Amino acid sequence: MSRAAVAGAKRLVVKVGSSSLTTAAGGLDAARLDALVDSLAARGGELVLVSSGAIAAGLAPLGLARRPRDLATLQAAASVGQSLLVQQYATAFARHGRTVGQVLLTADDVVRRSHYRNAQTTLERLLALGVVPVVNENDAVATEEIRFGDNDRLAALVAHLVRADALVLLSDVDGLYDGDPRQPGARLISEVTGAVEADVSASGSGLGSGGMASKVDAAAVATSAGVPVLVAAAASADAALRGEGGTLFEPTGTRASGRLLWLAHASTPRGRLVLDAGAVAAVCDRRLSLLPAGITAVEGAFAAGDPVELTDPAGVPVARGLVAYDADELPALLGRSTKELGLREVVHRDDLVVLAR
Repeated sequence: MSRAAVAGAKRLVVKVGSSSLTTAAGGLDAARLDALVDSLAARGGELVLVSSGAIAAGLAPLGLARRPRDLATLQAAASVGQSLLVQQYATAFARHGRTVGQVLLTADDVVRRSHYRNAQTTLERLLALGVVPVVNENDAVATEEIRFGDNDRLAALVAHLVRADALVLLSDVDGLYDGDPRQPGARLISEVTGAVEADVSASGSGLGSGGMASKVDAAAVATSAGVPVLVAAAASADAALRGEGGTLFEPTGTRASGRLLWLAHASTPRGRLVLDAGAVAAVCDRRLSLLPAGITAVEGAFAAGDPVELTDPAGVPVARGLVAYDADELPALLGRSTKELGLREVVHRDDLVVLAR
């Protein structure tokens, strides 16, 4: 049924990797990009395209022989390449009478409540206007986000953000194998219904920074909230958009807030709050907000609104949330009640996700 869901998705998120859009030397491969757009445009329906390739597209214009390692040059390549990438998409989609709109996101745009709502509103309006949003991480100014490397996980979370019916991840590999696909005898896995037990070794041209491991990780994020995921080769995009070929990851859970999914799977905690046993039970079992009375220790340097890890007395992470106080404000509040001090919650239950235990 999930392959039919991919084929019949009224709202589809498609992610394409750098190696599927660029030449071996860097720079955009116009023929490959045009072929992809032809396949996407022929399908119809609402489409969100999450596209890597900005950094790779910026290499040749800057005279760089390979993907740089230092952050400043990565950001410079992204700045140059992003405009080239979107310009090429605009030209290609225009041949089919479609308009594209660039949407650059960082983790904050999906984690922080106001940013999340703004991103959601923008994407929804673009889709309502018949526009194809072309989404990428804002690599030209990102720091941690640029080191995350690939857009697979971003695509999984965008799928939740726009309440997509399915997610298709396209790259230079045709799916998940039960062994190293470079070795004889490795077999393509057609469907995955639970935990993955297969070879997820990264492969590709080196222009991107993801691999099968990042796709499996992204599939776990999406399927845990009810979105089927198909991993396939960009060269077989026509078949993939019909739900054919590749590896299908069946949904394992129900839909949840995309913001909370990012918080659980993609945010980087800025610190830790150690809870007593009572607070652990309140947060994890009764799904209540975290109050100052249940915190026994504060670790790290964080500001209000940052993601923090919540641990049990032994230091084992049990939840993650967006903290309402700066790190230096909390020590004086530990063990004290909100009624006594007239305080707000340290982590509100709406900004908290319980981790698997």
